[in-house]
Amino acid sequence: MSVSANRLELLQIADAVAREKSIDRMIVIEAMQDAISRAARARYGAETEVKTEIDPKTGEMSLWRLLEIVENVEESSRQISLSEAKKQIADAKFGDYLSEPLPPIEFDRIAAQSAKQVIVQRVRDAERDRMYGEYIDRIGEIVNGSVKRVEYGNVIVDLGRGEAIVRRDELIPREQFRYGDRIRAIIYDVRREQRGPQIFLSRTHPQFMAKLFMQEVPEIYDGIITIRSIARDPGSRAKIAVASSDTSIDPVGACVGMRGSRVQAVVAELQGEKIDIIPWTENIADLVVSALQPAEVIKVVLDEQAERIEVVVPDDQLSLAIGRRGQNVRLGSQLIGWDIDILTEQEESERRQKEFVERSELFTNALNVDETVAQLLASEGFSSVEELAFVDAAEISMIDGFDEDTTVEIQSRANEYLDALDKARDDERVELGVSDELYQIEGLTGAMLVAIGKDDVKSIEDFAGYATDDLVGWVERKDGESKHFDGTLSKFSLSREEAEQMIMQARQLVGWVVAEDMPEEIDGESADEGASEVENASEAEEETVKKSETPEKPASD
Repeated sequence: MSVSANRLELLQIADAVAREKSIDRMIVIEAMQDAISRAARARYGAETEVKTEIDPKTGEMSLWRLLEIVENVEESSRQISLSEAKKQIADAKFGDYLSEPLPPIEFDRIAAQSAKQVIVQRVRDAERDRMYGEYIDRIGEIVNGSVKRVEYGNVIVDLGRGEAIVRRDELIPREQFRYGDRIRAIIYDVRREQRGPQIFLSRTHPQFMAKLFMQEVPEIYDGIITIRSIARDPGSRAKIAVASSDTSIDPVGACVGMRGSRVQAVVAELQGEKIDIIPWTENIADLVVSALQPAEVIKVVLDEQAERIEVVVPDDQLSLAIGRRGQNVRLGSQLIGWDIDILTEQEESERRQKEFVERSELFTNALNVDETVAQLLASEGFSSVEELAFVDAAEISMIDGFDEDTTVEIQSRANEYLDALDKARDDERVELGVSDELYQIEGLTGAMLVAIGKDDVKSIEDFAGYATDDLVGWVERKDGESKHFDGTLSKFSLSREEAEQMIMQARQLVGWVVAEDMPEEIDGESADEGASEVENASEAEEETVKKSETPEKPASD
């Protein structure tokens, strides 16, 4: 039994497959050409090089055998000598190919099945490429589909021209879908995999909420209002910070809508998730006050280096500020991007009293003064012996009961204490084997040299191998929780910029980099990037969250 197809049928088949699979018609025709070439090789010999062409307009099919022009013929079915080739083509040369026409072939059952497999595979590959190319550019876009099936909690979604998956952890808790249900989600990832492109959808991603607001609030779609930050506990509660470029438009009111119509539309899609909308401000202290509402905030203390905020609330507001299972403070921390510590007034008072006692004892022992003098110094805000030694003498003389002679004596004793401390530290540094040459690095103190010596850093070359995170520490955020890791010099209140400058000085001193290669201004990670040839140090800088100006009461659904 043989199978044949006339020219019209070939083109009709190509057109039908291209329409059905939404791929280019030429891809189908090329697949047919490849399939016919393979069938021809099965008839004329597997070693024969066969080329097939199908005219995309007429459907006329042509077959040729290709022969490579070589000096010494080893395979007569694939090669031809230059002298023989010149009998047919006068300007033939080595490396060219000579084509000889072959008669049309008819497919037997086996050849037809083989050709079908080739065409199906090529069409499937083209269909996968088409789907990947279509959806990779739609990451971050909301799509609608119908549930095709549910497998082990994962929802398979039919998008019409493709299939996507919503994993169990990307579904809102307690959300149930059945076959045929309509589902709306955001495309957050598209990957090439062996079984074809995989499209991953999410209903818990913060950007899903952002896109829903964009659909409901025209001012967000037009760019007048921008969503600066979102924190979600999917299915339970969310906080969203918004800002307006037009001072006449209230960003919170625009997102809430008339009688809450806009925000309620988003809440309904998110299965009743409560949403707090707050105005974004560049003032981080004001922003944290808004982010923790409805709790009342009495005091905010910022630690910009560690990106940490200490918030003091009334004793009866502690549970409200923290929220159920820590939800309120956790979402506030995610929204701002800083860690938030909650203290009550009583806890802060106890801590301040403890710090006062510790400072008083320090001054009593270090300066050899009585308890009254030490307490006076501590109550005036002096926190260290170094501060007393180097502060302007007038600031100490202004303390009630202190005269010029008392001030001179206090600063003299402070300097003596520091000299003795430096001597002890230098002895410890020498005992640890830390080289004197490290004093060449500007900013390194004796106490710091002891700390790096305990970290087994002995020379400038050892110090040059540090990354900034190794010195000042780093923060890792996962699932909204932050974990801080200390660096070797974390306790010395060293900024990242100062640490980077020290490292770059060391690298210059050992010749790893030269001054000409240094950036004019070192900030961020530029110093370590400039020395990437020396060390591939991963400095996990946390992105600095932008801040705003005035707090307003957030709107909740």
